[in-house]
Amino acid sequence: MATLKIDINTSPVGTPDLVTFFIKGSALPAGVPSGEFDGALCSTVLLRDKTQRTLVVGLGDKEKLEPDSFRRAAGAAIKHLLKIGSSDIALELFSHADYVGAAVEGAILASYKFEGFGKDPSKKTRAILTHLQVLIEEHEVTNARLQANQAEIISTVTNTIREIGNLPGNMLTPAILAEKAQELIQDRALTIKVWNERHLERDGFGGILAVGQGSVHPPRLIVLEYKGGGKKDAPVALVGKAVTFDTGGISIKPGAQMDEMKFDKMGGLAVLGIMLAAADLKLPLNLVALIPSAENMPGPDAYRPGDIITTRDGKTVEVLNTDAEGRIILADAIAHARLTYKPSAILEYSTLTGAVIMALGHRRAGLFTSELKLRDALVAAGKTVGELVWPMPIDEEYRENVLSEIATAKNTSFREGSACSSASFVKLWAEDVPFVHIDIAGTAWTTKPPAYLEGGATGFGVRLMVQALKAGLTV
Repeated sequence: MATLKIDINTSPVGTPDLVTFFIKGSALPAGVPSGEFDGALCSTVLLRDKTQRTLVVGLGDKEKLEPDSFRRAAGAAIKHLLKIGSSDIALELFSHADYVGAAVEGAILASYKFEGFGKDPSKKTRAILTHLQVLIEEHEVTNARLQANQAEIISTVTNTIREIGNLPGNMLTPAILAEKAQELIQDRALTIKVWNERHLERDGFGGILAVGQGSVHPPRLIVLEYKGGGKKDAPVALVGKAVTFDTGGISIKPGAQMDEMKFDKMGGLAVLGIMLAAADLKLPLNLVALIPSAENMPGPDAYRPGDIITTRDGKTVEVLNTDAEGRIILADAIAHARLTYKPSAILEYSTLTGAVIMALGHRRAGLFTSELKLRDALVAAGKTVGELVWPMPIDEEYRENVLSEIATAKNTSFREGSACSSASFVKLWAEDVPFVHIDIAGTAWTTKPPAYLEGGATGFGVRLMVQALKAGLTV
């Protein structure tokens, strides 16, 4: 990815292409033909004179204005201008100083596009953004610079996670993911430890080993630590599912759209991104991230329906369907987090169920927790950054659905309410530690992206959790 320079100015430097934001119902800017543009959110009209191109982009109705309006509008503007060859772009935000962060975030997110492999570089469909200027009033420069700096950190990390997320299974095995994590923490205040298959067996991670044993690419557990808080402060534990490819194993999936199962690693990647951003932002708290990673394949050594698996803390799982593998590797990681780090809370991301897509579609992730403060904080953070979550039940009735007659729990249950039952299964390994499960199966990748994203991996969850942590997430 090209290096991007961001400047906060009171007037343009050089001759960048300008982006002007327009609220629906306002007087039309000079040169905009009446009837051709009304300011609907993300609508655009391009004005030209001898030396300047100005793109007017709509923000929608004034009463509906929110940070995501600017994120989307800036994203739409950047995409439009990159397609016509712009690389130096200025966002005019003189009247919108409170939204500098959202606009910069939208611009940087929109500037990323997965280029694929073996394509002719001369046939790229758009330019690369190299210089982004934010135009602001003099007295707003200091605050705007702070907003822009934080937005740059968070959105750049998100783009890094999207780039890794778009890699296919043959280019991102569990071992390669561990290597990439080790590369990314260089020069950051993070430490890393990686369990290979021998270490996993030594320490009793039966769930991760079982899911990964059908593949020639052995599993890994990646643990990252960030210490930005007090020495005696309990960390917040982040856990993320990273199945680098999911065939379903012996309970093999249908062939249609199985290629999308390269995105089954996005929970783990979100957690990795949160840690990178926390270190770059120097957040004043302690975090530990656990990323269990495996490839779920139907090989000769694959685990089977009917198997009994013993997890890190001695609990057992009756396997009814090998395609319900994510919750098994998460069980190991959550148990390890609870036993080893004594966290104040465990927050877990996973592309866990198709059922959550049936319930919520692709715009919102399912949020499962009985902790009201955590629930409310994450809902609020989601609205701020445009990564929406919706509270779902995780009550005792769903826990009963996953209890087994011959083991601690069975890994599948009734089809009805299965997103809730699956969340309740995972919660068993958190025991009494405050717990949040976020099911991102519908939001981790997209074929119908919002204005500031492209098709493919979205990086959903990085910006959501960083915003919640910045705001002082507490139980």
